[in-house]
Amino acid sequence: MGYGSWTEGFGMKEGPGFGHGRHGHGRHGGGGGGGGGGRGRRRLFDGGELKLVLLRLIADQPRHGYDLIREVEERTGGAYAPSPGVVYPTLTLLADMGLIEEASEGGSRKAFAITGAGTAHLAENEADVKALFERLASLSAMREKTDGAPIRRAMGNMRQVLHDRLSRDDVDAETLHQVAAILDDAAQKIERL
Repeated sequence: MGYGSWTEGFGMKEGPGFGHGRHGHGRHGGGGGGGGGGRGRRRLFDGGELKLVLLRLIADQPRHGYDLIREVEERTGGAYAPSPGVVYPTLTLLADMGLIEEASEGGSRKAFAITGAGTAHLAENEADVKALFERLASLSAMREKTDGAPIRRAMGNMRQVLHDRLSRDDVDAETLHQVAAILDDAAQKIERL
């Protein structure tokens, strides 16, 4: 089992272990707000929700795009990181809306700070912002529960056994049905725990 099954309830599309790369490329799947790999998983935030999350994080302190990606990833316990392909256009949109502006900090990366209009926008959407950050915390808690070493070991063992057994030449339709029945039975037993 990948993390896809438990993340569907959170509207996940990507996150560590959901693809193959870093920050929206591979390991974290496709785009944080749209597109990209992810084998049919839904996105965690729609565009409006991601704007509120990023705006709230910028309200805490001026941040640049990579810092925002890393902060979201940390708040989810490593279960989700929006892709740069979604974060940077969202920052441009927030700036165009007058909700953030370029911070007067030194450094090679462009950091953004919240504006008065951005602070007012957060206040108007306080309940939504709170719910979004609760979603991030819930995702982190779920990741902790499902990422334990014994579960990872058992899942790895199951993958290996399935690969070894199903790659043999003597596998027929009856064997496939028996394997599927065993897996279905195990899933039902776990569901009833």
